Amino acid sequence: MLKLDRLLSITMALLNTKRVGAAELAERFEVSLRTIYRDMESINQAGIPIASFAGQDGGYEIMEGYRLERQSLSLDDFASIYSALRGIQSAADNQDVAGLLDRIGALIPAKSDQKAALSMDLQWLSTPAEKEKIRLLHATIKENRLLSFEYMDFHGQETRRTIEPMAIYIKGYAWYVWGYCLTRLDLRVFRLSRINHLQQLQETFIRRNMELEDSPNKWVQQDAEPQVETVLRFKASMKTRVRDVFDPSQIEVEEDGSMKVTARYFTKEAVLKQVLSYGTEVKLIEPQEMVFQLRNHLAAISRLYDE
Repeated sequence: MLKLDRLLSITMALLNTKRVGAAELAERFEVSLRTIYRDMESINQAGIPIASFAGQDGGYEIMEGYRLERQSLSLDDFASIYSALRGIQSAADNQDVAGLLDRIGALIPAKSDQKAALSMDLQWLSTPAEKEKIRLLHATIKENRLLSFEYMDFHGQETRRTIEPMAIYIKGYAWYVWGYCLTRLDLRVFRLSRINHLQQLQETFIRRNMELEDSPNKWVQQDAEPQVETVLRFKASMKTRVRDVFDPSQIEVEEDGSMKVTARYFTKEAVLKQVLSYGTEVKLIEPQEMVFQLRNHLAAISRLYDE
């Protein structure tokens, strides 16, 4: 982190917190205590009034009454932005986002009753391995470096790809990296969980004047087969779970309390996995070809345990 960025982040951290210790700041910004002391002096010289306190509860704080101008955004705007950034940070563990959180948080008064109407926690989206991939991808994108990796497509075929990475996205419950593929000579979207042996190359590139919206069908082409229309009948005991998973417009309650659900799935495999996950609480009604496949699948499972 550049010194100027660190000074700004420290200032925002102080604006957002009543008092912060030097050791805590040194650990957060990965510098020595001596560097923090010098930074505090620099911030003071810049005209931002900082007071220091000794003792067990000592540390630094910005004098009462000092604040930043919020310009044209309301407190509700800042609270919503802050909440969204916290959600992204919980999933990606990105230091740039952490610094931005400090800066945005500093613009919300500590004593304000303003609360975000929306709260997100995306921590469940990322495994430790994916967080490492995201960190490497983020650094590679910032530096305009080429990226090389092995990619497994929807059908299980592995190929070596080299891309000009442009952005990282969350779609549904998965992370994706989007960029120009030098192997396919076209824009491509790659699912992070299918990427292996990620390598940042020394070669740099000039970012192309393209956006993800320039390739609206890439999501479907690479990550889905023609959608499968299904009809499922759930037992009445599954009422809560059905409402958690499906939209009310998909649910038709029968006279006996059972529920007929009309749903679309991206693949036949997804249908089988979903139905099997509900055990005896659901019956697949349509399509008939999938009913036959399910029967064969169940027979194969039975034979496996008969051996």
